[in-house]
Amino acid sequence: MHVRADAPTDTASTTTAAWPDEIFAILQSFDVRQVPYVPDAGHSRLIERVLACSTMRGIPLTTEEEGVALMVGAWAGGQRGALLMQSSGVGNCINMLSLTQIFRFPFLTLVTMRGEWGEFNPWQVPMGASTQSVLELSGIRVLRASHAQEVREVVEAAAGQAYNALTPTAVLLSQRLIGAKVFVK
Repeated sequence: MHVRADAPTDTASTTTAAWPDEIFAILQSFDVRQVPYVPDAGHSRLIERVLACSTMRGIPLTTEEEGVALMVGAWAGGQRGALLMQSSGVGNCINMLSLTQIFRFPFLTLVTMRGEWGEFNPWQVPMGASTQSVLELSGIRVLRASHAQEVREVVEAAAGQAYNALTPTAVLLSQRLIGAKVFVK
């Protein structure tokens, strides 16, 4: 395979990793029906699984804050949702995250991290460094998975908090887990 000199590649292979499939199985077990997302390489396998599933609806977004509003609508309509986004998108959601406190609905978001472990893009670093703090200051509980073997346990705990205890919860899927993007010369 030829890679352009300016084309990013991943240092970890998410297509062969089992953790996206484990997350998909957990979402199914919690009867998640709507999965809004902004296209993201870190979530690509999970998005493919959602789009191929007849019981889930993958909903592409133009910006992440639309997903927070969509999650409120899903809940009001009797369905559960899970929002997929990248850490840079958390900054886009700050105002909308107040809805989790006002409406106290079951909010679960899975956030692929950028701006940490081996990041090449300086634009990703500031939001990557503040993602957890921004979420916590917005009233969102934060759990983190950094290794494939802990993803199932962390996502199950987060889904339980979000859907059973109505505790807004985010899972940060570390850049170490998803793989740092690098430029190949």
